[in-house]
Amino acid sequence: MKDAENRPERRPEWLKVPLRTGEEYHQVKRLMRAKHLHTVCEEANCPNIGECWRHRTATFLILGDTCTRVCRFCNIRTGRPGPLDPDEPRRVAEAVQAMDLRHAVITSVTRDDLPDGGAAAFAEVVRQIRALQPGCTVEVLIPDFQGQVEPLRVVMESHPEVLNHNVETVPRLFDQIQPRNRYAWSLDTLCNAKRLWPGALTKSGLMVGMGETEDEVLAVMRDLRAIDVDILTIGQYLQPTRRHTPIERYVTPDEFERFREAGLEMGFRWVESSPLVRSSFHAGRQVEKLLLHRHTRESGTLLSTA
Repeated sequence: MKDAENRPERRPEWLKVPLRTGEEYHQVKRLMRAKHLHTVCEEANCPNIGECWRHRTATFLILGDTCTRVCRFCNIRTGRPGPLDPDEPRRVAEAVQAMDLRHAVITSVTRDDLPDGGAAAFAEVVRQIRALQPGCTVEVLIPDFQGQVEPLRVVMESHPEVLNHNVETVPRLFDQIQPRNRYAWSLDTLCNAKRLWPGALTKSGLMVGMGETEDEVLAVMRDLRAIDVDILTIGQYLQPTRRHTPIERYVTPDEFERFREAGLEMGFRWVESSPLVRSSFHAGRQVEKLLLHRHTRESGTLLSTA
């Protein structure tokens, strides 16, 4: 690992993002405040919040805003969470309807304090969205539920179109970056999700620039393909504050392109790999194209790749 003097200080040009401005951005912000909702866009200080909110998309954060785990890459508050809000699923669905979303992404803080880890709340959000915004596809970005199958079963029985769980980093760095997580739990979650609901697309993501090697990233990608993960996202880790894990290096756009090409060669159906990619980046486009491809394949219609 590099010492502090050799770590990069200034962000390269390819990591510059638009300012958080525009009427659409402020409309989304006002809606979230009016509905008393949280978004991972804000809580995790996502660099794409300006672009996404201007296009009236957001990733909803349920189960409160306080996480029971302490991951050293994440800007979400940690501590003892408050009680669940039983009305939250309805308000999320109302926001999805108000934004007229065609694809909704729902994630959460990790709630190891709850017997089901919050699984029932995920399922209820999916059901409420189905009722208020018919035709909207739903992606759930879930915690690992400590590798337990029953909470995952509850989520999958709501039949989300996409089950997303991020491995985040390579196994060697788990103890350093996310010490309460286990690589095996992540793989079990993704593998069991497809077994429980074969109709779902599965998805996972990695951050790079934290000290991993290229070979380690490729090894994780092969592990994900071995359990039939469909969609992969890879983006640059950006240190939220000085108390978080430092950036070891800025990965170049050419390196991200090599990961993308390698992922497609391995058989991933979709790979988003570039410096500013985050887990829900272009999520709607991914599911729209892949479900269209599935439909045309099943119906025997030829789908153009142009």
